Order: sequence, then structure tokens, then C-alpha cells
Amino acid sequence: MSDPEEKFELTHEGSATERLDKLLGQASSDLSRARFQMLISQGHVKVDGTSIVDASYKVKPGSVVCVRLPEPEDPEPLAENIALDIVYEDDQIVVINKPAGLVVHPGPGNWTGTLVNALIAHCGGSLSGIGGIRRPGIVHRLDKGTSGLLVVAKTDKAHHSLSEQFAAHGRDGRLSRQYLAIVWREPQPRRGTIDTLIARSTSNRIKMAVSKSGGRRAITHYETVRTLPAKSRDVIASVVRCRLETGRTHQIRLHLAHIGHPLLGDSVYGSGHTASASKLKQQARESLARLSRQALHAESLGFRHPETGDPMVFRSSLPDDMQDLLEKI
Repeated sequence: MSDPEEKFELTHEGSATERLDKLLGQASSDLSRARFQMLISQGHVKVDGTSIVDASYKVKPGSVVCVRLPEPEDPEPLAENIALDIVYEDDQIVVINKPAGLVVHPGPGNWTGTLVNALIAHCGGSLSGIGGIRRPGIVHRLDKGTSGLLVVAKTDKAHHSLSEQFAAHGRDGRLSRQYLAIVWREPQPRRGTIDTLIARSTSNRIKMAVSKSGGRRAITHYETVRTLPAKSRDVIASVVRCRLETGRTHQIRLHLAHIGHPLLGDSVYGSGHTASASKLKQQARESLARLSRQALHAESLGFRHPETGDPMVFRSSLPDDMQDLLEKI
């Protein structure tokens, strides 16, 4: 029989022992440390093949951690009264300005409190059913820690049309997506294209990795729009605008880290650059600590309306936490 539970593994790649719950919380952008503590106490976590039920257990470098994510008894999402920042809505679509911290659809560790739960309450039975029970109306997604614009289909016709546009990734001129990111130091060159293959990491299954063979092609166009000095005149960070030509999992975060400029606040792909924070002024360090997520915002989304074919473009200003970080730096 097949195992209905989902699993993932990761290898502790650090040089010192680390608390089990902290290690898992830092490695995942989708599950909280509190959720991992519950999974550990319920016996769903093993270290080097041994079940561990103590969240404070010290994991040695090189140890392999395996987590089982059990299915809930009733996975069908329910309506929840969660406030939504609705930018636009008609009988075909709804455009949401998603806050950081909001998971898009239910999944292991996040069966409630998601955008889908909020949409079911807001739209009732009018959401497209193509996405299935867990993802009604969802055409594309943003990571939990990424804020910004997202379009949802309310009818099957709208879902088909939007899915076709996202599948073309803007190559036919219908779809456009731009993101603002705050990255460490200054990319060189200041403008360029990152073109790689992306696959699931073999050492940490909740991460993606650039692959020399296999995987799926991913293309990100970037442009440095502002540089930020540290205590001296040296550039400590930059604001980078990214335009996607493909839409892979963690694409922008991975690509910018791949060229040596990970996002500020990215504990998954930027953990090796935490020493850079010591070069920030005290207020900037405090602001970065409050950010508690990757500094990435979906600032612009354009597409053709699924019913009329009219071009539609929506823009979202930087959220307060990213704006505060820029001001403090």
C-alpha cells in the first residue's frame, strides 16, 4: 500500500549543533516553528532514523532529519472570516493584495487560515472548481512570506483563460509580473538575466536548487533600481526589480542567491549571509529582525481579462515592513 502521508528530509548543513525545532523552522518557508514543535511531540520527526519527541533535541552537523506530514481527517477547506485586501473584483476574477504570512492554499501544516479559506467565505460557491477541493480558483501562488498581487478565478472560463496566460509566461505579451526585492550588496552587472535549471534539492527536500542537468528551465530578468549604504559608503543592500519569464517554486529567491545576492530576511536561501547584518546600523538590524520573512513583494501584475480580453494592470506599493527596512538602512 502507498503511504498517504507526505514526507520530506533535510540534512543539517551547519557547523554547530542546533535545536531540532529551530533547525526545521529556519529551513521551511511554509511551516511555522510551533507547527514543527507539535509534529515533534506527536512522533512525526526522526533524526538519523531515530524518532525524537523533544523539540529542544540538539541536532549534530551532517544529521539527516525526516519529517512526516500526516493528512488531516477532513482535508476539505472551510469558510473562514479572514479580512482580504481586494484590489479589484467582478463576476469573473478577484485580484488580492496578499499580506506576508498568509498561506495561499491548504496543505500539510496549514489546513486552516489560508487565502482559500478566506475566499470561500468571501465568494461562496462562485469560485472555479478546476483547482480542486483544496485550491478552488487558484491559478498561481505566492510563497507564505511573499506579499503582493495575486489573481483568483471565480469561474471555470476565467480559470482556463488565466491558466493559459500564465503558462505562456508573458512570451505572447498578455501576462506581466514584476517583483521588488531587497538583496544583500549590489549585483554586478546591475542589470541582467539569470537562466538556469531548477530542481528539488537532493540534500533538503523543502528547498529548490540550481541544477546542471535535469530540472526545469527558469529565467529571471533583474534590474538594480536603488543601492543602500551601510555605516560607511559601501553598498550593504540594493533594491532589485525582477521580471519573471518562467514561474518556478522559489525562483526569484533561489536565482538571486545563486548569483551571490540573497534576499534580506530569507532564512532558507540567505542563511550564509547573516554576518552582513552586523554591518547595518542598530535601527536597521532591529527592522530586519521585525521583518521575519524574505524581503520580496509582487508589485505589478498584468493580464488580459478572461471575458473581455481587455488588458488589465495592477500595482501594489511596498508594504510597511519592507518600507521601514529601506528607511532604516
